[in-house]
Order: sequence, then C-alpha cells, then structure tokens
Amino acid sequence: MKPALQKISHVIRLLGPLLALIVVVVLFSGLLAWKDVRDYQGMHDGMKFGEAWSAMRAESGTTFGGLTSFVSGAAWKKNFTQTAIVAVGALGMILILVSGGIDLSVGSIVALCSVFAAKALNAGHAPWAALLIAVMIGALVGSANGALIAGLRQNPFIVTLGMMSVIRGLALWKADSQSVNVDEKVGESWLTNLLAVEDPDKFWPLPSGVWLTIGLSLLIALVMNQTVFGRRVFAIGSNEATARLCGIRVRWTQVMIYTIAGLLFGLAGALQFSRLTQGDPTGAPDLALDVIAAVVIGGASLSGGSGSVFGAVIGALLMTVLRNGATAMAWEDWTQRVIIGAVIIAAVALDRWRRKAAA
Repeated sequence: MKPALQKISHVIRLLGPLLALIVVVVLFSGLLAWKDVRDYQGMHDGMKFGEAWSAMRAESGTTFGGLTSFVSGAAWKKNFTQTAIVAVGALGMILILVSGGIDLSVGSIVALCSVFAAKALNAGHAPWAALLIAVMIGALVGSANGALIAGLRQNPFIVTLGMMSVIRGLALWKADSQSVNVDEKVGESWLTNLLAVEDPDKFWPLPSGVWLTIGLSLLIALVMNQTVFGRRVFAIGSNEATARLCGIRVRWTQVMIYTIAGLLFGLAGALQFSRLTQGDPTGAPDLALDVIAAVVIGGASLSGGSGSVFGAVIGALLMTVLRNGATAMAWEDWTQRVIIGAVIIAAVALDRWRRKAAA
C-alpha cells in the first residue's frame, strides 16, 4: 500500500468509531423525534403527521420530550457516567487485544474487586486503602492469567474462560453469596462518590470518576504510542515469533500486559462499587461482552497488532448510547441484545475486511 493510502487508511480507522457514534446519535434522534410526533398524534385524534409536527414546533419547547431526554446535556452526563466502568475495562482490554490475547474474566474480576472494596471499608480501612486493595486484587488476578498464558503457553481464551468461573466463585465466597452493603457507621466518602451525580438536570459538573477515566485514557494512550513497552505490545500482537527474534522478552511482556490490565479491571471494580455503593459478587455478568465489543468497535483487531485507546473509549461510549437510545425508544431488553449483538458482528466483519484490504 502506498504511503498516502496508508495515511488515509489510518485516519479512517482512527475516526471511524467517532463517525459511527455520530451516525447512532443522529439515527436515534430521528427515531425519537418521530416517536414524539406519533405520541402527539395519539393525543389528538385525526391529526396528520405534518400537522402534528408543525404544532409541536410551534409550542414553547415543552414537546419532543423523548428527543430532549436523549440529546440534552443531562442525558450526555448520564452517558459519560455510565460509560466510565466499561471504558476503564476497555483500557485494559485494548492492551490485551493488541498483543494478540483476550480476557473473558473481566466481569468476574470487577465483581470480586467491588466486594473487596466494600469489605475493606466495612473493616475500617480508609477509602484510599480500600481502593488500593481493589486495584491490587485485580493486578494479582491479572498476573495469574498472564502467568498461565505465557508461562504454560496456554490459549488465552481457555485460560480466562476458566478463570471467569474461578474468580466468580471466589467473589461469592468472599461475600458469603450476598451483596456487601457499606455499614452506616462508615458513611459516605470520596470512594463511594466517584460516580455520584450532582445536579442531574445539568451537564456540569461531571462526576470525578469520569475525569479519572479521561486521565487514564490519556495515560494509556501515551504508554501505548510513546514508550518502548507500548511498541513491544504492538510487536507481539503483529508477529510473536518475529518479536522474539528481535530480542523482546515475550513471556515477561505478556505477564506485564495482563497484570496492568488486571489493575485497570480492579479500578473498574472500585467504580462499580461506587456506582452501586455495594459489593455485588454477581454483578457485571455481561461486562466482558461490553468491554470486548467496545474495543473491537473502536477499531482493534481480534488477531492482534492494531487498535487505539481513542477508538476503545469511543466504542464504550457508543455501547452506552445504543443502550440508552433503545431504552428511550421503550424497546424491550431482547431487542437491545439483538442490536448489540448485530453491532458486534458488524464490527468483526469490518475488521476482517480491513485486514484483507491491508493485505
């Protein structure tokens, strides 16, 4: 491929997730506006669609409630807040997918770490200590995944599928098979308020957990694009054998990748605890699907060697917008699942097409 075409392809891959997000927002805006007009027609028998549209536009902005609830500043504040957990998980998953691996245990790790955070607070530990415990537990599980995959040369799909069940079982054991609520004597803290929403009817201020997610995104982007470690991650995902011949310590790097990802999963667990204000051992059952889908939608290849932090975060936001748009349309849960599944299949098909075009 010529250098000019390579640059164009890179720009398209980088901006593709953002364009997809814009398309989804425009699509749901149109659907919700149509739904609002139809509802208005239902309240005024015999009125035609065009007449209802004109009448609603002439009124003092009290109509188009469904559309307003989707595009308002308050709605986007809700989108950003709900995206934080998936986005932090996607930051860990992008490292793994770019290196040619996969981790299906992310949902179980998040649940386990949320339980540890709640238990730590109830035991009298300071909020920063509870956060540190959750993050370290995630890093420990991640390093175990990395050691099994790299040290024993096991398939990451099989290893993390097994660990998904193991970690979920440990979460249930630690929580005595029930949700761990924060004791009243502990009270609120900055940890329990990371995703607390102030002034829900306004866009500002955003929760501190959202700013934490943005800061981490910039940090992981810097690591992946401007450090030796990041270049090694891409090299291993592109061709592991060649990376080994170039002197890269592939096994050690893989362990580090899964450890850093586990650390981020642990932080996502702390955010999950903050959102629910309890440690739920059965929580985040579909988080692995959402996280992997966000990264793939964001342009990462399941074969490894490509992906971007920007795309992964936008992919996570797109997943949230899809769900909230479907909810605003009053679609049933099964419809939302069908839509999410179809988007994932389309993203995988697009990835395959991109690899064929590059070849």
